[in-house]
Amino acid sequence: MPEKNERGGNSIAYQDLQQFVQLLEKEGELKRIEAPVSPILEITEITDRICKQGGPALLFEQVEGSPFPLLINSFGSAKRMQLALETENLSQVSLDLISFFQADFSSSFWGKLKALPKLGQLASYFPKLVKGGLCQEIVEKDNPSLSTLPILQCWPQDGGKYITLPLVFTKDPETGQRNVGMYRLQVYGEKTLGLHWHIQKDGSSHYQKYCQIGKKMPVSIVLGGDPATIYAATAPLPPGMDEMIFSGWLRKAPVEMVSCLTNDLEVPAHAEFVLEGYVNPGELREEGPFGDHTGYYSDVQLYPVFHLQCITHRKKPLYPTTIVGRPPMEDCYLGKATERIFLPFLQLQFPEIIDINFPLEGVFNNCVLVAIKKSYPGQARKIINGIWGLGQLMFTKVIIVVDYYVNVQDLSEVAWRVFNHIEPLRNVIIQEGPVDSLVHSSPQVGFGSKIAIDATVPWPAEGQARPWPEEIKMSEEIKQKVEERWKTYGLD
Repeated sequence: MPEKNERGGNSIAYQDLQQFVQLLEKEGELKRIEAPVSPILEITEITDRICKQGGPALLFEQVEGSPFPLLINSFGSAKRMQLALETENLSQVSLDLISFFQADFSSSFWGKLKALPKLGQLASYFPKLVKGGLCQEIVEKDNPSLSTLPILQCWPQDGGKYITLPLVFTKDPETGQRNVGMYRLQVYGEKTLGLHWHIQKDGSSHYQKYCQIGKKMPVSIVLGGDPATIYAATAPLPPGMDEMIFSGWLRKAPVEMVSCLTNDLEVPAHAEFVLEGYVNPGELREEGPFGDHTGYYSDVQLYPVFHLQCITHRKKPLYPTTIVGRPPMEDCYLGKATERIFLPFLQLQFPEIIDINFPLEGVFNNCVLVAIKKSYPGQARKIINGIWGLGQLMFTKVIIVVDYYVNVQDLSEVAWRVFNHIEPLRNVIIQEGPVDSLVHSSPQVGFGSKIAIDATVPWPAEGQARPWPEEIKMSEEIKQKVEERWKTYGLD
């Protein structure tokens, strides 16, 4: 039996995506599809049905027009997310984060001394540069082409084929700070892609700086890293935190990196494919429409163009991809992992927060439910304004705040509390601000109105003059009596 790590997972981190696939198959979490299938719509329809059924990861071994097998839905369940991050409980990852960030990083001598072990531990997770890697076993530099990859057209009205699970590596031209983001890529031709990064993303920020200095922006696109590295590219990390360090922390082992062949970027050495290229400053092209995770098609807009210079890959690579659409889909489980893992970051800033829930129907930017321990009047409003002012949470269109004893994971209980508690004139807040660019209901892209509901029990100091009614509850004595006598009633 393999040893367990402190989170209950394997003691040795996955080296690459293929090791993860082997474990999924061993655990009965993967199904191989031997029949020939088309990447144009057919794989989407198959996978969508499997996603809605809570089914396994799928490995399509014969994709028409490509020599490479295609992996999809690899993160599409709570169990597979736990396997991906090598833990038996995602909350344990949260506890590890709390433990690290509660270290004393103060300026005092003793504070620094106590923090040294934590800092030393973090340094051991920094990415490690190696001379060569499996991702460069095959090099296509003279005439590279995207045409051999089994890239999907996901939905009927999509603007074309899309790469949907890429790790996009860029570098700040001023600071050299690396960023790894997951931005969809529309295929324009054999050597060009549309880079769909929103204006608030770090990749877009790097691009704007390259435009200001009038230089080509080097970009490398990785397809298929180890599962922690793929997850890290989706994580809402604090500004300036390197995704590769975060991946190393998740894996409890550094990510081995290799230098690219045509630019000065570094990429994971055990990746499946690497697409090296550049973006010209100011060159924009229409991208979209695209069937998005909202369940609707996103608009056609102008985005930068990636020019392919080189493709490198393993001798026998897997092409990883995903589809998005009306939930539940694979991305929902990635989002739920983020909800659990990053709850401590919210609690560090807002200790009164007990729990949060991003309902799948809200596609992780339309709605968040928050339970708080209220200790002074107006505290729910403080939380509401704090969420709207915090990183990616600023896009949240609907915020609902309830008391600490309300289970925000139970939508029925939340609805019952909200519908009974609110006095609309007092408890509903509507204001304008930035919204996600995928919010099609806003009158213009990226800016619209948002609503928040304070559904906590109102205090007299918050304007509640009438006595608040007592909630109906049976006495514990009678509940215990009925529990003990249940079989005698003949109701089983």
